[in-house]
Amino acid sequence: MNIKSYKELVVWQKAMILTESIYKLTKFFPNEEKFGLTSQIKRAVISIPSNIAEGHARRSARC
Repeated sequence: MNIKSYKELVVWQKAMILTESIYKLTKFFPNEEKFGLTSQIKRAVISIPSNIAEGHARRSARC
């Protein structure tokens, strides 16, 4: 199987589902956490699919 895009990777798709879930969940956090915990959680969760995409790009550049 030849994967041409990181979007075809199941792990990336699941990471995006996790990201969407976390963004929805953090809407219910208290306002005083908006720039603290909420921001940190969002940055952490978005880094997962971002790192997968970046890693895929590096791998495909060598092929």
